[in-house]
Amino acid sequence: MATGYFFSHRHILGIDHLSADDIDHILTTAESFKEISARPIKKVPTLRGNTIINLFFEPSTRTRLSFEVAAKRMSADTFNISASTSSATKGETLIDTALNIAAMHPDIIIIRHSFSGAPHMLSGYVDAAVINAGDGTHEHPSQGLLDMMTVREHKGRLDGLKIAIIGDILHSRVAHSDILGFTRMGSQVFVHGPSTLIPPDLDKLGATVCTSLKEAVQDADVVMTLRIQKERQNDPLLPSFREYALYYGVTREVASWAKPDGLIMHPGPINRGIELMPDVADGPRSVILDQVTNGVAVRMALLYLVMGNS
Repeated sequence: MATGYFFSHRHILGIDHLSADDIDHILTTAESFKEISARPIKKVPTLRGNTIINLFFEPSTRTRLSFEVAAKRMSADTFNISASTSSATKGETLIDTALNIAAMHPDIIIIRHSFSGAPHMLSGYVDAAVINAGDGTHEHPSQGLLDMMTVREHKGRLDGLKIAIIGDILHSRVAHSDILGFTRMGSQVFVHGPSTLIPPDLDKLGATVCTSLKEAVQDADVVMTLRIQKERQNDPLLPSFREYALYYGVTREVASWAKPDGLIMHPGPINRGIELMPDVADGPRSVILDQVTNGVAVRMALLYLVMGNS
């Protein structure tokens, strides 16, 4: 980390805005917070008196819950708003929702939205810190950070690693954040999936598109599988899930192409038997539940840092 480093970001809108020093500082801060979750009493007064609002316009289990757990473990007051219980169902715009929330003077707003750029727009209308919990097909920065934390925890480093990402790259905000984050920290990222689910110009993000599954996975330090995001596809881009599983699913044989100590990862939720076979998802090299555990620590770190603590 650079001498005299200070974390200066008011908002966390994407990995793209974070330098290697920023990422290193977030991960180091998260590592220091992880111990709190192992205590008999999982509570510290760090953010006592701060108000945090979870504004989720899309379904979520891991992200929403871990942000709420992170906030409560730091003694913040948390409030959850979902699309189905908000005035969006009555036609209220996101800007009007934001302005009304801002009038109640929260300190942090965490937003998940189906439109790419929604957190960026929100940050222009409120005084609160804004954290992007996933926007459309754009980015999911906290997931990218927890993925990097998990890999660094198991491998001891991020530089010089081969990261294979397999699946629906086109619609995956996780893939975009992971590609940006891992390459920024010195890893090489190789991607593979159906041609209809590979966006153009991925090389501009720093990823290498592979023509075969074996090319992507061979000697990989990490194999990350992604869910087929049916909800973001207006037209079918695959003949069938059965065919996808046959040609792109990570089986025990496919996993064996990676390094013997290669990690198996998935951002969840898993479609078992499609992108990842159950015996691999639950196997000895799987660190999927470690990702979930580290998600709480990373989100604690983000809440801490955007409040001006460094």
